[in-house]
Amino acid sequence: MSTPLRTLAPVTSVLWPRLMVIVILGLFLYGCAAPPKMSIFRSGEEQPETAIERHAFVVDKKNNVIGRMAAVRVKDGDMLPDIARHFGLGLDELIAANPETDVWAPRAGSLVLLPLQFVLPDSPRQGIVINLAAMRLFYFGAKSQSLAIATYPVGIGDEGRSTPVGEMFVERKAVKPTWYVPASIRKDHQQRGDPLPPEVPPGPDNPLGEYALYLSRASYVIHGTNKPYSIGLRATNGCIRLYPEDIKKLYQVAPVKTKVHIMNQPYLIGRADGTLYLEAHPPQEEVNAGETKKKLYVRLRDIEKKEKLHLDWKRIEETITQARGIPVPVLQGGGGMEGVIAAAVEVAHPAEWKGQPRVPAMKVGAWYVRAAESPREINARRLAAVLNHQGPPIPARVIQKGNLYQVVAGPYANQKAAAADVQRLKSDLEIDGAVISPSVARELVLDTSRRND
Repeated sequence: MSTPLRTLAPVTSVLWPRLMVIVILGLFLYGCAAPPKMSIFRSGEEQPETAIERHAFVVDKKNNVIGRMAAVRVKDGDMLPDIARHFGLGLDELIAANPETDVWAPRAGSLVLLPLQFVLPDSPRQGIVINLAAMRLFYFGAKSQSLAIATYPVGIGDEGRSTPVGEMFVERKAVKPTWYVPASIRKDHQQRGDPLPPEVPPGPDNPLGEYALYLSRASYVIHGTNKPYSIGLRATNGCIRLYPEDIKKLYQVAPVKTKVHIMNQPYLIGRADGTLYLEAHPPQEEVNAGETKKKLYVRLRDIEKKEKLHLDWKRIEETITQARGIPVPVLQGGGGMEGVIAAAVEVAHPAEWKGQPRVPAMKVGAWYVRAAESPREINARRLAAVLNHQGPPIPARVIQKGNLYQVVAGPYANQKAAAADVQRLKSDLEIDGAVISPSVARELVLDTSRRND
């Protein structure tokens, strides 16, 4: 069942350091990451495209690579979680494709690579197929000369609570499901000082979201989420979660009895238009990395011998080592990763990011929470961004006070609501926040208003 955490992940989780190394562990020490060297993108006089397909593709029987690589030029205030959701990507796959880009404060004017090209898993092309290594779901439509495919990023089981592999089917479906909290999860939250009720009704606090597809394997569900920015992370207790807008589409097209194939394939061999591709992801703890790599090399040598091809083994090794989740041509004489990036089409910056959190205006008479303060504005901005991307969001902003930058959350209608988020900060992020009463906050609100004017 899905984890009830109301954040991207607790600070003690093994996935949190991967995501938050530039936010929490070095929050008030870390400087800006070096901007990625993106000059190899096409930068001629072509105008950026206004849209690019994210989910729906068609492929013939001879090929198993869908989509195309793209890029978007970021502006001040853009963040990778918003870019990922807008373009139908998981957060981890966007981070992997842009390893040098600051998650919460990418350099304005730089290009962020959008890995919207995918190699299909080595599996039957029917029903729902989920590749845990890529954290991606594929839904195969009716068969004909060509095959319609829908694909969505997913959140999967955290380490120690892995999503199981194997064949299952959709046993039943539900709209606005009630979440019956397992005893083990209630115990974990009780120990963290964040008690949960035996059941959670539909609403903003329900981690199942609006739609659920219950699988034939007991206790496992494909569902929505109230924590959309955890998509593309290992952040559940074993279930598969999708963005709210994606689970709605899947719910509508996948009937009861739909077959579900779940596998864990970090290395994918793809073919498209006579080109051989290799897509590599970091092997997860459940996979024997050495054995899996050995099997990959056996397959590639077999292909090279039978088809009389000449593979670039240096490029293959580099692709495996980098594990950026991007399909890379591996025939000798091909462009490699540099060629893939250079061929990426630039997409126009949207007027607004889909689902981007909005921080309500401050007002006199409300309650607030001081989450943290820093002498560096960029670090305060990173933390505020983290809080705004919780599930449900903790609305936060940065306010300068003398030589310090405070991260202030709110406004709250009453003290109880403010105290609840102080508890969330402590239990989920190990941050010691403090409630600010309306009388104390009054000058802060007025001063902020004067600055904005």
